[in-house]
Amino acid sequence: MMKRILILGCLLNFAASLQAQVDTAAYRAVSNQVKKEFAPDKRSIYFNIQFKGDTVIAESTSAQVLEALNNQTKDFKGFVKINTILPSNNLAGMEYGLANLSVCNNRAAPQNAAEMMTQMILGTPVQVLKKQGGFYLVRTPDGYLSWTDGTAVSVMEKIAFEEWKKSKRIIFTSDFGHAFSKADVNSSRVSDLVHGNILVLTGEEKAYYQVLFPDKRIGYIKKSDARLFSTWVKSPNPKAEAILATAKTLIGVPYLWGGTSTKGVDCSGFTKTSYFLNGVIIPRDASQQALVGEDVPVLEGDSTSLTKCLENLKAGDLLFFAAAKLRGITGGRITHTAIYMGDGEFIQSAGMVRINSLKPDAPNFDERESKTLVSAKRFLNQIGKPEITRVDKHNWYGTSPY
Repeated sequence: MMKRILILGCLLNFAASLQAQVDTAAYRAVSNQVKKEFAPDKRSIYFNIQFKGDTVIAESTSAQVLEALNNQTKDFKGFVKINTILPSNNLAGMEYGLANLSVCNNRAAPQNAAEMMTQMILGTPVQVLKKQGGFYLVRTPDGYLSWTDGTAVSVMEKIAFEEWKKSKRIIFTSDFGHAFSKADVNSSRVSDLVHGNILVLTGEEKAYYQVLFPDKRIGYIKKSDARLFSTWVKSPNPKAEAILATAKTLIGVPYLWGGTSTKGVDCSGFTKTSYFLNGVIIPRDASQQALVGEDVPVLEGDSTSLTKCLENLKAGDLLFFAAAKLRGITGGRITHTAIYMGDGEFIQSAGMVRINSLKPDAPNFDERESKTLVSAKRFLNQIGKPEITRVDKHNWYGTSPY
Protein backbone atom coordinates (compact mmCIF):
# COMPACT_ATOMS: atom_id res chain seq x y z
CA MET A 1 0.00 0.00 0.00
CA MET A 2 2.79 2.42 0.96
CA LYS A 3 4.56 1.65 -2.31
CA ARG A 4 1.44 2.58 -4.29
CA ILE A 5 1.14 5.86 -2.38
CA LEU A 6 4.76 6.70 -3.13
CA ILE A 7 4.28 5.89 -6.82
CA LEU A 8 1.12 8.01 -6.94
CA GLY A 9 2.94 10.89 -5.24
CA CYS A 10 5.77 10.68 -7.74
CA LEU A 11 3.30 10.63 -10.62
CA LEU A 12 1.51 13.69 -9.25
CA ASN A 13 4.80 15.54 -8.78
CA PHE A 14 5.88 14.58 -12.28
CA ALA A 15 2.55 15.76 -13.71
CA ALA A 16 2.83 19.07 -11.83
CA SER A 17 6.39 19.52 -13.03
CA LEU A 18 5.38 18.73 -16.59
CA GLN A 19 2.47 21.18 -16.39
CA ALA A 20 4.81 23.88 -15.06
CA GLN A 21 7.16 23.28 -17.97
CA VAL A 22 4.27 23.49 -20.40
CA ASP A 23 3.00 26.73 -18.80
CA THR A 24 6.50 28.23 -18.79
CA ALA A 25 7.02 27.30 -22.43
CA ALA A 26 3.66 28.87 -23.33
CA TYR A 27 4.50 31.99 -21.36
CA ARG A 28 7.88 32.24 -23.07
CA ALA A 29 6.22 31.82 -26.48
CA VAL A 30 3.87 34.72 -25.71
CA SER A 31 6.77 36.89 -24.51
CA ASN A 32 8.69 36.12 -27.71
CA GLN A 33 5.69 37.24 -29.73
CA VAL A 34 5.49 40.46 -27.70
CA LYS A 35 9.17 41.02 -28.31
CA LYS A 36 8.75 40.46 -32.04
CA GLU A 37 5.85 42.91 -32.22
CA PHE A 38 6.82 45.63 -29.76
CA ALA A 39 10.61 45.33 -29.35
CA PRO A 40 11.91 43.92 -32.64
CA ASP A 41 15.18 45.87 -32.56
CA LYS A 42 17.36 45.21 -29.52
CA ARG A 43 19.55 48.13 -30.56
CA SER A 44 16.84 50.58 -29.53
CA ILE A 45 14.53 48.73 -27.08
CA TYR A 46 15.73 46.42 -24.33
CA PHE A 47 13.45 43.56 -23.32
CA ASN A 48 14.47 40.59 -21.22
CA ILE A 49 12.48 37.94 -19.38
CA GLN A 50 13.65 35.41 -16.79
CA PHE A 51 11.91 32.52 -15.01
CA LYS A 52 12.86 31.70 -11.43
CA GLY A 53 10.55 28.97 -10.20
CA ASP A 54 7.04 30.40 -10.39
CA THR A 55 8.37 33.99 -10.63
CA VAL A 56 8.59 35.78 -13.98
CA ILE A 57 10.92 38.79 -14.08
CA ALA A 58 10.46 41.06 -17.08
CA GLU A 59 12.60 44.14 -17.78
CA SER A 60 12.34 46.68 -20.57
CA THR A 61 13.17 50.24 -21.49
CA SER A 62 9.64 50.49 -22.92
CA ALA A 63 6.49 50.73 -20.79
CA GLN A 64 4.51 49.74 -23.89
CA VAL A 65 6.32 46.40 -24.06
CA LEU A 66 5.58 45.56 -20.43
CA GLU A 67 1.96 46.61 -20.82
CA ALA A 68 1.58 44.36 -23.87
CA LEU A 69 3.17 41.48 -21.96
CA ASN A 70 0.74 41.97 -19.06
CA ASN A 71 -2.25 42.07 -21.38
CA GLN A 72 -1.26 38.94 -23.27
CA THR A 73 -0.35 36.86 -20.20
CA LYS A 74 -3.28 37.84 -17.92
CA ASP A 75 -4.82 34.38 -18.28
CA PHE A 76 -1.68 32.58 -17.08
CA LYS A 77 -2.21 31.40 -13.50
CA GLY A 78 0.30 30.40 -10.87
CA PHE A 79 2.98 32.95 -11.79
CA VAL A 80 4.31 35.79 -9.70
CA LYS A 81 5.02 38.63 -12.12
CA ILE A 82 7.67 41.27 -11.52
CA ASN A 83 7.86 43.95 -14.21
CA THR A 84 10.65 46.52 -14.17
CA ILE A 85 10.93 49.58 -16.37
CA LEU A 86 14.53 50.68 -16.82
CA PRO A 87 16.55 52.55 -15.56
CA SER A 88 16.75 50.11 -12.68
CA ASN A 89 16.03 51.28 -9.14
CA ASN A 90 19.14 49.34 -8.10
CA LEU A 91 21.24 52.11 -9.65
CA ALA A 92 20.17 54.37 -6.77
CA GLY A 93 19.94 57.38 -9.05
CA MET A 94 23.28 56.83 -10.77
CA GLU A 95 21.52 56.89 -14.13
CA TYR A 96 23.97 59.02 -16.11
CA GLY A 97 27.53 58.54 -17.21
CA LEU A 98 30.49 59.65 -19.31
CA ALA A 99 32.75 57.42 -21.36
CA ASN A 100 36.01 57.19 -19.48
CA LEU A 101 38.47 55.77 -22.05
CA SER A 102 39.72 57.18 -25.34
CA VAL A 103 37.68 54.44 -27.03
CA CYS A 104 35.29 52.12 -25.16
CA ASN A 105 34.16 48.77 -26.54
CA ASN A 106 30.41 48.19 -26.18
CA ARG A 107 29.02 44.68 -26.50
CA ALA A 108 25.82 42.78 -27.18
CA ALA A 109 25.82 41.11 -23.75
CA PRO A 110 27.45 41.76 -20.34
CA GLN A 111 30.59 39.73 -20.98
CA ASN A 112 33.92 40.36 -22.69
CA ALA A 113 33.43 37.47 -25.10
CA ALA A 114 30.21 38.97 -26.50
CA GLU A 115 30.03 40.56 -29.94
CA MET A 116 31.28 44.15 -30.07
CA MET A 117 28.29 46.17 -31.28
CA THR A 118 29.63 49.69 -31.16
CA GLN A 119 32.06 51.99 -29.42
CA MET A 120 31.83 55.24 -27.52
CA ILE A 121 34.68 57.69 -27.26
CA LEU A 122 35.94 59.62 -24.23
CA GLY A 123 33.44 62.17 -22.96
CA THR A 124 30.42 60.64 -24.66
CA PRO A 125 27.39 61.18 -22.39
CA VAL A 126 25.22 58.11 -21.81
CA GLN A 127 22.07 57.07 -20.02
CA VAL A 128 22.83 54.22 -17.61
CA LEU A 129 20.00 51.69 -17.49
CA LYS A 130 21.16 48.66 -15.56
CA LYS A 131 24.17 47.05 -13.93
CA GLN A 132 24.86 43.34 -14.31
CA GLY A 133 28.06 41.91 -12.97
CA GLY A 134 30.83 44.30 -13.92
CA PHE A 135 28.94 45.74 -16.90
CA TYR A 136 26.49 48.56 -17.50
CA LEU A 137 23.69 48.65 -20.03
CA VAL A 138 23.90 52.13 -21.58
CA ARG A 139 22.13 54.20 -24.21
CA THR A 140 24.41 56.44 -26.29
CA PRO A 141 23.31 59.80 -27.80
CA ASP A 142 22.30 58.08 -31.05
CA GLY A 143 19.79 55.97 -29.09
CA TYR A 144 21.84 52.78 -29.35
CA LEU A 145 21.73 50.20 -26.54
CA SER A 146 24.78 48.14 -25.59
CA TRP A 147 26.77 46.80 -22.65
CA THR A 148 30.06 48.34 -21.59
CA ASP A 149 32.64 47.37 -18.98
CA GLY A 150 32.32 49.19 -15.66
CA THR A 151 35.80 50.72 -16.05
CA ALA A 152 34.76 52.32 -19.34
CA VAL A 153 32.12 54.63 -17.88
CA SER A 154 32.00 56.97 -14.90
CA VAL A 155 28.45 56.92 -13.53
CA MET A 156 26.84 59.86 -11.77
CA GLU A 157 23.62 61.35 -10.50
CA LYS A 158 21.60 63.88 -12.47
CA ILE A 159 23.03 66.89 -10.57
CA ALA A 160 26.61 65.98 -11.49
CA PHE A 161 25.56 65.32 -15.08
CA GLU A 162 23.91 68.73 -15.35
CA GLU A 163 27.07 70.34 -13.95
CA TRP A 164 29.13 68.59 -16.63
CA LYS A 165 26.80 69.91 -19.35
CA LYS A 166 27.45 73.46 -18.12
CA SER A 167 31.19 73.01 -17.70
CA LYS A 168 33.94 74.52 -19.81
CA ARG A 169 35.26 71.75 -22.06
CA ILE A 170 37.66 71.05 -24.88
CA ILE A 171 37.32 68.65 -27.79
CA PHE A 172 40.39 66.84 -29.08
CA THR A 173 40.78 67.60 -32.79
CA SER A 174 43.94 65.77 -33.82
CA ASP A 175 43.61 62.24 -35.17
CA PHE A 176 45.61 60.76 -32.29
CA GLY A 177 47.50 62.07 -29.28
CA HIS A 178 48.03 61.91 -25.54
CA ALA A 179 47.25 63.60 -22.27
CA PHE A 180 50.36 64.08 -20.15
CA SER A 181 50.91 64.24 -16.39
CA LYS A 182 52.56 67.65 -16.73
CA ALA A 183 52.63 70.44 -19.29
CA ASP A 184 55.51 68.65 -20.96
CA VAL A 185 55.45 66.06 -23.76
CA ASN A 186 58.32 64.27 -22.02
CA SER A 187 56.30 63.71 -18.84
CA SER A 188 54.49 60.43 -18.21
CA ARG A 189 51.29 59.78 -20.14
CA VAL A 190 47.86 59.79 -18.53
CA SER A 191 45.93 58.44 -21.52
CA ASP A 192 45.91 58.17 -25.27
CA LEU A 193 43.34 60.33 -27.10
CA VAL A 194 41.49 60.25 -30.42
CA HIS A 195 39.65 62.81 -32.51
CA GLY A 196 36.36 63.75 -30.87
CA ASN A 197 37.30 63.07 -27.23
CA ILE A 198 35.72 65.61 -24.85
CA LEU A 199 37.26 66.66 -21.54
CA VAL A 200 36.52 69.28 -18.88
CA LEU A 201 38.89 72.25 -19.03
CA THR A 202 40.28 73.18 -15.60
CA GLY A 203 43.18 75.47 -16.43
CA GLU A 204 45.94 76.51 -18.80
CA GLU A 205 49.72 76.31 -18.54
CA LYS A 206 51.94 77.61 -21.33
CA ALA A 207 50.91 75.85 -24.54
CA TYR A 208 48.77 73.28 -22.72
CA TYR A 209 45.24 72.87 -21.46
CA GLN A 210 44.81 71.27 -18.05
CA VAL A 211 41.91 68.82 -18.31
CA LEU A 212 39.83 66.65 -16.02
CA PHE A 213 38.81 63.12 -17.03
CA PRO A 214 35.40 61.72 -16.00
CA ASP A 215 37.12 59.50 -13.41
CA LYS A 216 38.94 62.59 -11.99
CA ARG A 217 42.32 61.93 -13.56
CA ILE A 218 44.12 65.16 -14.43
CA GLY A 219 46.10 65.61 -17.62
CA TYR A 220 47.64 68.18 -19.93
CA ILE A 221 46.87 68.44 -23.64
CA LYS A 222 48.66 70.56 -26.21
CA LYS A 223 46.44 73.48 -27.21
CA SER A 224 47.29 72.84 -30.85
CA ASP A 225 45.54 69.45 -30.55
CA ALA A 226 42.21 70.75 -29.26
CA ARG A 227 39.49 73.40 -29.52
CA LEU A 228 37.13 74.88 -26.99
CA PHE A 229 33.99 72.76 -27.12
CA SER A 230 31.78 75.85 -26.96
CA THR A 231 33.42 77.19 -30.14
CA TRP A 232 33.45 73.87 -31.99
CA VAL A 233 29.84 73.07 -31.21
CA LYS A 234 28.62 76.41 -32.63
CA SER A 235 30.15 75.78 -36.06
CA PRO A 236 27.67 76.17 -38.95
CA ASN A 237 26.04 73.08 -40.41
CA PRO A 238 28.74 71.22 -42.33
CA LYS A 239 28.95 71.29 -46.11
CA ALA A 240 29.86 68.24 -48.18
CA GLU A 241 33.47 69.44 -48.39
CA ALA A 242 33.84 69.23 -44.60
CA ILE A 243 32.31 65.76 -44.39
CA LEU A 244 34.57 64.47 -47.16
CA ALA A 245 37.66 66.15 -45.72
CA THR A 246 37.06 64.32 -42.44
CA ALA A 247 36.28 61.05 -44.22
CA LYS A 248 39.54 61.23 -46.17
CA THR A 249 41.58 61.60 -42.98
CA LEU A 250 40.48 58.02 -42.24
CA ILE A 251 41.81 56.54 -45.50
CA GLY A 252 43.80 53.43 -44.68
CA VAL A 253 42.27 53.01 -41.22
CA PRO A 254 41.41 49.30 -40.84
CA TYR A 255 37.87 47.95 -40.86
CA LEU A 256 36.81 46.99 -37.35
CA TRP A 257 33.43 45.41 -36.64
CA GLY A 258 31.69 47.76 -34.21
CA GLY A 259 34.38 50.42 -34.60
CA THR A 260 33.49 54.12 -34.44
CA SER A 261 36.82 55.89 -33.90
CA THR A 262 39.98 56.84 -35.73
CA LYS A 263 41.50 53.59 -34.42
CA GLY A 264 39.15 51.46 -36.54
CA VAL A 265 35.71 51.74 -38.11
CA ASP A 266 33.06 49.49 -39.60
CA CYS A 267 31.07 50.78 -42.56
CA SER A 268 28.41 52.67 -40.61
CA GLY A 269 30.86 53.61 -37.86
CA PHE A 270 32.81 55.35 -40.61
CA THR A 271 29.82 57.35 -41.87
CA LYS A 272 28.68 58.11 -38.32
CA THR A 273 32.15 59.29 -37.30
CA SER A 274 32.57 61.44 -40.42
CA TYR A 275 29.37 63.25 -39.50
CA PHE A 276 29.94 63.39 -35.73
CA LEU A 277 33.37 64.99 -36.08
CA ASN A 278 31.53 67.73 -37.95
CA GLY A 279 29.01 68.20 -35.15
CA VAL A 280 26.15 66.01 -36.39
CA ILE A 281 24.76 62.87 -34.70
CA ILE A 282 23.20 60.27 -37.02
CA PRO A 283 21.93 56.73 -36.30
CA ARG A 284 24.54 54.08 -35.52
CA ASP A 285 24.00 51.22 -37.99
CA ALA A 286 23.58 51.22 -41.76
CA SER A 287 20.07 49.75 -41.58
CA GLN A 288 19.09 52.54 -39.18
CA GLN A 289 20.75 55.29 -41.22
CA ALA A 290 18.85 54.10 -44.30
CA LEU A 291 15.55 54.95 -42.61
CA VAL A 292 16.22 58.69 -42.23
CA GLY A 293 17.15 61.53 -44.56
CA GLU A 294 15.82 62.42 -48.00
CA ASP A 295 15.50 59.71 -50.66
CA VAL A 296 17.72 60.08 -53.71
CA PRO A 297 16.79 57.92 -56.76
CA VAL A 298 19.64 55.63 -57.84
CA LEU A 299 17.84 52.58 -59.27
CA GLU A 300 16.09 51.65 -62.50
CA GLY A 301 13.75 48.88 -61.44
CA ASP A 302 15.89 46.80 -59.07
CA SER A 303 19.18 47.55 -60.83
CA THR A 304 21.71 50.29 -60.19
CA SER A 305 21.34 53.09 -62.72
CA LEU A 306 24.69 54.78 -63.25
CA THR A 307 22.88 57.55 -65.13
CA LYS A 308 20.61 58.27 -62.16
CA CYS A 309 23.53 58.10 -59.76
CA LEU A 310 25.52 60.66 -61.72
CA GLU A 311 22.50 62.93 -62.21
CA ASN A 312 20.92 62.76 -58.75
CA LEU A 313 23.60 62.11 -56.17
CA LYS A 314 25.46 64.93 -54.42
CA ALA A 315 28.67 64.79 -52.44
CA GLY A 316 27.98 63.86 -48.81
CA ASP A 317 24.99 61.62 -49.62
CA LEU A 318 24.98 58.17 -48.06
CA LEU A 319 24.78 55.07 -50.25
CA PHE A 320 23.25 51.84 -48.97
CA PHE A 321 23.89 48.30 -50.15
CA ALA A 322 22.29 44.87 -49.61
CA ALA A 323 24.48 41.80 -50.11
CA ALA A 324 21.37 39.69 -50.82
CA LYS A 325 21.19 41.26 -54.30
CA LEU A 326 24.18 39.12 -55.29
CA ARG A 327 21.91 36.10 -54.79
CA GLY A 328 19.11 37.63 -56.80
CA ILE A 329 17.09 38.55 -53.72
CA THR A 330 15.35 41.92 -53.68
CA GLY A 331 14.27 43.64 -50.50
CA GLY A 332 17.12 42.17 -48.46
CA ARG A 333 18.39 43.93 -45.36
CA ILE A 334 20.90 46.76 -45.62
CA THR A 335 24.39 45.41 -44.96
CA HIS A 336 26.74 48.24 -46.00
CA THR A 337 26.97 52.00 -46.41
CA ALA A 338 29.34 54.57 -47.90
CA ILE A 339 29.63 58.31 -48.55
CA TYR A 340 29.25 59.61 -52.09
CA MET A 341 32.03 61.94 -53.24
CA GLY A 342 30.93 62.98 -56.73
CA ASP A 343 31.52 61.85 -60.32
CA GLY A 344 30.64 58.26 -59.43
CA GLU A 345 33.18 57.94 -56.62
CA PHE A 346 32.41 56.97 -53.02
CA ILE A 347 34.44 56.42 -49.88
CA GLN A 348 33.79 53.37 -47.70
CA SER A 349 35.17 51.20 -44.93
CA ALA A 350 35.59 47.76 -46.50
CA GLY A 351 38.76 46.00 -45.37
CA MET A 352 40.03 49.52 -44.76
CA VAL A 353 38.77 53.00 -45.56
CA ARG A 354 39.23 53.49 -49.31
CA ILE A 355 37.84 55.31 -52.34
CA ASN A 356 36.03 53.39 -55.07
CA SER A 357 33.87 54.14 -58.08
CA LEU A 358 30.52 53.10 -59.51
CA LYS A 359 31.89 53.62 -63.03
CA PRO A 360 32.83 50.33 -64.74
CA ASP A 361 35.66 51.98 -66.69
CA ALA A 362 37.27 53.54 -63.60
CA PRO A 363 40.48 51.95 -62.25
CA ASN A 364 38.95 51.87 -58.77
CA PHE A 365 35.61 50.40 -59.89
CA ASP A 366 33.91 48.33 -57.17
CA GLU A 367 31.84 45.76 -59.05
CA ARG A 368 30.38 44.17 -55.93
CA GLU A 369 29.03 47.39 -54.42
CA SER A 370 27.84 48.62 -57.81
CA LYS A 371 25.68 45.50 -58.06
CA THR A 372 24.38 45.66 -54.48
CA LEU A 373 23.38 49.35 -54.30
CA VAL A 374 19.76 49.60 -53.17
CA SER A 375 19.20 53.19 -52.01
CA ALA A 376 20.71 56.57 -51.18
CA LYS A 377 19.83 59.26 -48.66
CA ARG A 378 20.66 62.96 -48.37
CA PHE A 379 21.46 64.08 -44.83
CA LEU A 380 23.08 67.48 -45.22
CA ASN A 381 19.82 69.26 -46.05
CA GLN A 382 18.01 67.38 -43.28
CA ILE A 383 20.06 68.46 -40.26
CA GLY A 384 17.60 69.21 -37.48
CA LYS A 385 15.12 66.60 -38.65
CA PRO A 386 14.51 63.51 -36.48
CA GLU A 387 17.68 61.46 -35.87
CA ILE A 388 19.93 63.90 -37.76
CA THR A 389 20.84 66.12 -34.84
CA ARG A 390 23.40 68.83 -34.25
CA VAL A 391 25.48 68.10 -31.15
CA ASP A 392 24.52 71.45 -29.64
CA LYS A 393 20.83 70.59 -30.06
CA HIS A 394 21.17 67.25 -28.28
CA ASN A 395 20.20 67.80 -24.65
CA TRP A 396 22.75 65.31 -23.35
CA TYR A 397 25.72 67.44 -24.40
CA GLY A 398 24.54 70.82 -23.20
CA THR A 399 26.29 74.04 -24.10
CA SER A 400 28.44 75.90 -21.63
CA PRO A 401 28.37 79.71 -21.50
CA TYR A 402 32.10 79.96 -22.09
